[in-house]
Amino acid sequence: MITEIEDYFAIGCGRCNRFATPDCSTRHWAAGLADLRRICTAAGLVETVKWGHPCYMHAGRNIAIIGAFRADFRLSFFNAALMADPAGLLEKQGPNTQHADMIRFDDNAQVTAMKPVITAFKASPDGGHGHARDMRVRWALEEVGQAYDERLLTFEELKAPAHRAIHPFGKIPTYQEGQLALFESG
Repeated sequence: MITEIEDYFAIGCGRCNRFATPDCSTRHWAAGLADLRRICTAAGLVETVKWGHPCYMHAGRNIAIIGAFRADFRLSFFNAALMADPAGLLEKQGPNTQHADMIRFDDNAQVTAMKPVITAFKASPDGGHGHARDMRVRWALEEVGQAYDERLLTFEELKAPAHRAIHPFGKIPTYQEGQLALFESG
């Protein structure tokens, strides 16, 4: 197995006989794996190698690990049972897995298609650019250089069923990335 992080992205994990060959799954999924790596490191996670795979840590604890397989590549989360997943984005790894703990990709472009969208007030004094609680979300995304789209909502739209499906209290901000939807409860 590998011990250097760059080896994973260059030649594979070293766990099978396809290691360091053109048939290695890391070669097939290179673009998507690079995008996942960029997202994890941009989030401030520390990158290391564990079990021959890129593992991402925060405060000395494992947060997520990347894996490449013949049919897909994955971002798997440690302690995923503690995560909220209202959109059902997380999948179980197998029939005996107790909790859904991974996001599976079967196309390299799927990772970059998960651009986040945040909601803000359409009629705020600054036109929905930071005088409400969306400022913190914008600040965090801009701090790490993450592009995002915005959805400006009227008060009536906040209370509509479409928005309440994302935020049950009908408030802002919300954060959406692909099928993942997060919201502030305060």
